[in-house]
Amino acid sequence: MRNNLLSDGELLSSDGNLNEAGYAFSLIKKYNKENIKVSKLKIKEWDYYYIGDKEYGIALTIDDNGYMGLVSFSILDFKNKEYKNFSSMYPFPKGNVNLPLTSKEGISKKDTKNASFKFEVKDGVRTLTCKMLTKEKREFECKFVLHETTPNSMVIATPFLKKKHFYYNQKINLLNGEGYFKYGYIEHKFNNVYGVLDWGRGVWTYKNTWYWSSLSYEDENHNRIGFNLGYGFGDTSKASENMLFVNKKAYKFDDCIFDIPKDKNNKEIYLNKWKIYSNNKDIDLEFTPLIDRHDKADVLIIAQDAHQVFGLFNGKFKTDDGEIIIKDALGFAEKVKNRR
Repeated sequence: MRNNLLSDGELLSSDGNLNEAGYAFSLIKKYNKENIKVSKLKIKEWDYYYIGDKEYGIALTIDDNGYMGLVSFSILDFKNKEYKNFSSMYPFPKGNVNLPLTSKEGISKKDTKNASFKFEVKDGVRTLTCKMLTKEKREFECKFVLHETTPNSMVIATPFLKKKHFYYNQKINLLNGEGYFKYGYIEHKFNNVYGVLDWGRGVWTYKNTWYWSSLSYEDENHNRIGFNLGYGFGDTSKASENMLFVNKKAYKFDDCIFDIPKDKNNKEIYLNKWKIYSNNKDIDLEFTPLIDRHDKADVLIIAQDAHQVFGLFNGKFKTDDGEIIIKDALGFAEKVKNRR
């Protein structure tokens, strides 16, 4: 079992390595950048939010990757099975975006020549305010006010086999609130909407492939249900990131497998039905894709091939409190190959 529960204290030792690898249900370790012992060009930090209902989804990112940063938004149109991605990039921020050292409070903010993004956390309330003039000369704007509905989140401190490299990550599911977005002639209001925060800080190795799936919704009995599933990133022998959240309770799972269908040439078919399950069958999900948000780039030594697929989940989790049923719930699952 990969079940090393983190204790509180400093994330990194004075030599730049993790003091302890493992998982927690809150951001228990202190992220101390002064102990990072690599070039600022190698430090990766981001705040990513996804908020969505059954009509539209919005993804928002502020990213400082040392040598390159960006702000970006995506609009997922589930009715028409379409999506739009836009970003504004800036070179060599080297940490100067000054993203907060914790997800619990502070302001993540970045202005570029055509965009202004601000994520503020104050007194337990998350306010996301973003604007961008796209290359299509259309104005995008959005505002969301979100509240945490559970004291539990997925936190993992993951080492790599290479010294001084690590990944400190928190996923907060079941964020709940209100908001809107405007894009050109499209305007949509979100009421009682759910979302997730992906808060990441770390120093990665050059090549990585990972799998991640997330869901946050309210079922027909008004239970708030969310999950975080994933693997493939760093040395996860001490802990996995698989968790289920039901109202204010959290359940930990050891492993999961993303079974993406393939054609006769062994190439993934992302828009066919997936299976996501664990070896002991305490996770048993079917995923029916609607949209493949595919983002591919290959520039010199930097490359990414990302398939973030949005669709409907059906299935169940087995817990100590009985089975938790997932029925026609809209979420996403992804596979990303990254070289940077």
